[in-house]
Amino acid sequence: MWDSEAESGRDVYGNGVPSAAKPGVRTDGFEQRGQSWYVATDIPSDLLVQIGDISFHLHKYPLLSRSGKMNRVIYESPRETEANRINLDDLPGGPEAFELAAKFCYGIAVDLNAANISGLRCAAEYLEMTEDLEEGNLIFKTEAFLSYVVLSSWRDSILVLKNSEKLSPWAENLQIVRRCSESIAWKACANPKGIRWQYTGKQHRSSVSSPKWNELKDSSPSRGSPVPPDWWFEDVSILRIDHFVRVVTAIKVKGMRHELVGAAIVHYATKWLPGFARDSPLDDGSNSTFSSDSGGGGPLSSSWKGGLHMIVAGAKDDSVPAAVQAKDQRMIVESLISIVPPQKDSVSCSFLLRLLRMANMLKVAPALVTELEKRVGMQFEQATLADLLIPAYNKSDTMYDVDLVQRLLEHFLVQEQSEGCSPGRQSFSDTKMYDGAARGANPNAKIRVARLVDGYLTEVSRDRNLSLTKFQVLAEALPESARSCDDGLYRAIDSYLKAHPTLTEHERKRLCRVMDCQKLSIDACMHAAQNERLPLRVVVQVLFSEQVKISNAIAGSSLKEGGGESHYQPLIPNRKTLLEGTPQSFQEGWAAAKKDINTLKFELDSVKAKYLELQNDMETLQKQFDKLTKPKQASPWTAGWKKLSKLAKAHEHNDGGQMLPAADVPRKTAPRRWRNSIS
Repeated sequence: MWDSEAESGRDVYGNGVPSAAKPGVRTDGFEQRGQSWYVATDIPSDLLVQIGDISFHLHKYPLLSRSGKMNRVIYESPRETEANRINLDDLPGGPEAFELAAKFCYGIAVDLNAANISGLRCAAEYLEMTEDLEEGNLIFKTEAFLSYVVLSSWRDSILVLKNSEKLSPWAENLQIVRRCSESIAWKACANPKGIRWQYTGKQHRSSVSSPKWNELKDSSPSRGSPVPPDWWFEDVSILRIDHFVRVVTAIKVKGMRHELVGAAIVHYATKWLPGFARDSPLDDGSNSTFSSDSGGGGPLSSSWKGGLHMIVAGAKDDSVPAAVQAKDQRMIVESLISIVPPQKDSVSCSFLLRLLRMANMLKVAPALVTELEKRVGMQFEQATLADLLIPAYNKSDTMYDVDLVQRLLEHFLVQEQSEGCSPGRQSFSDTKMYDGAARGANPNAKIRVARLVDGYLTEVSRDRNLSLTKFQVLAEALPESARSCDDGLYRAIDSYLKAHPTLTEHERKRLCRVMDCQKLSIDACMHAAQNERLPLRVVVQVLFSEQVKISNAIAGSSLKEGGGESHYQPLIPNRKTLLEGTPQSFQEGWAAAKKDINTLKFELDSVKAKYLELQNDMETLQKQFDKLTKPKQASPWTAGWKKLSKLAKAHEHNDGGQMLPAADVPRKTAPRRWRNSIS
């Protein structure tokens, strides 16, 4: 599609770029003698241009007629300096670009292609070969070739952008990088059905120069074969990280699907970051990670001489120090973090965790690490245990970074809570981070995270430097509803007790407090009943909870069956089937547990009987005490006098119709008190 257009444009420039008429010196070409270039002419040279180790013996007039910089250098230089010798070490493109520019000045046809156009365009700008000096100068011709030939071809755009890596900042200021990035992005987002030929990075690594068009026409895929959506991954992955970021950013702006953008980023990271692929996991030591002798690297083994040296595992380059390699790797990781699409499923959680591992190892900027941790928290339920085992770099207390997993879990819980309550109240940064990832609170996600955390606790519990507080905080971070079964948590607790035999009784009780004995399965209960590392109180709780489960099961089955002895019938074959399906050790453990349960039942019945006896004795003592404390009964003589006094009072009330005055009361009551005292 695009190559046919480029092919038609190359017919115009294929025979070289002719210079204007009136060449100052007629020549048949240039010839090289060692490190020097000479013009094949009979006129002796009067100008020496030195670029690095290469020298050019030229003539002034051809250069002065087309280069504004050469005019200034020669005519505006002080007289005491030697005007016949010029040093141009800072010329972009180096000796190769200057050779082509000099040939253009002498009227020699220059063959423009994707390999030399970027350097020649920058050199023409440096030498100020503008239209003011002569019409159709080198700036005009190179700019036309870039616009009409290079930018219309997918292959040439990739090659020019790759060759622009060593031309910074000239290529950036001349908009070569921007225009090539936009061209690549437009073609990557276009309909791939029209592609007749695909340029691949493997061909580029074998030859720096642009391949011949006629040689590669036959390698085009047939029109009937489907084009995969990732056909452009390998091509853009040969670019330097800053140019790759420019291309990916342009592709995202043009509306590429975020899944494809994320897959391209994963492809780039797998290719350039050492040991990033799943089949070659990262080593814990920094020496093996950045050593030049470490094998298993990507297919590319090169270092760039531009502003960024990209070091790949397997690169035999001892000239670049390890500190420079780590710095360049850190730049790659930081750049990839910044361009990861914000959508949830654009990249896998495993990729993000591997990127987070390298970020911690290379000491990436804390702000980027925090953003990456939030990104992992969005899809933490997709993580695997192997990806969570991130070493604690530059820390001597624990083997694995438990604090990092704690932060990831907190980000996950915050995200789940925000989605369940009010996702629309997020801040601007959070909205940008979680754009397109809004989803309802998923209870299954918490269950998967709980299993993941239990497995992680089991692994890290073997570290003797892991404190009890860190273990307990991580185990209690999840809500109780996240765990329907605590078998995984019990396994982690048992592993921690095995690795820390010096724990006190109080610490063991504190550790077991994070576990709910009622959520243990039958197998876990049988194991816990025989576990000597557990506190005795926990063992009793386990046995009691198992007894309650059995009682509830029996009661439930009796209600379903309608009573009678028939409700025991279904339990016996089920229990036998369960025991037959378990190992012999579990059967023996169940027998021992059953014996302990019967013993506890007998002791409980004995306590109940003793309680009844004590209750009877208490009632007997209470009766005796009541008899002793009961007041003495009055004599019949005194009781008779009391009855007569009551009858007299009642008679007075009935006769008088009103109560006696208060003054008469003491006189009638006083003799009664005296008689009571005598009796």
